Amino acid sequence: MAAVQDQLEIKFRLTDGSDIGPKTFPAATSVATLKESVLAQWPQEKENGPRTVKDVKLISAGKILENNKTLGECQSPLCDIPGGVTTMHVVVQPPSLEKEKKATSQPKQNKCVCVIL
Repeated sequence: MAAVQDQLEIKFRLTDGSDIGPKTFPAATSVATLKESVLAQWPQEKENGPRTVKDVKLISAGKILENNKTLGECQSPLCDIPGGVTTMHVVVQPPSLEKEKKATSQPKQNKCVCVIL
């Protein structure tokens, strides 16, 4: 019976309202592993899909889940319904942010202006 409780059925809700899953994961599964699963199962016909695990954010019970945590550590007692499916929301970081970060990380050139009156 304890082995059944250590398994969580999770579906991933995408921003357009469609779902990936549900799929069963052990409670010891890390959030990073969940993100890899989302990346592998991402529908090919969807535009602006994630390219890497870093592009994916998972939200459960209103909290952004950290990569180093396990499902058991992130599980909310409010959402714990025996035999129920837990829905996690998937947010994809747009790739244009990477370009902006690169642009802002470049050092600014100092310009000197002299005015003689």
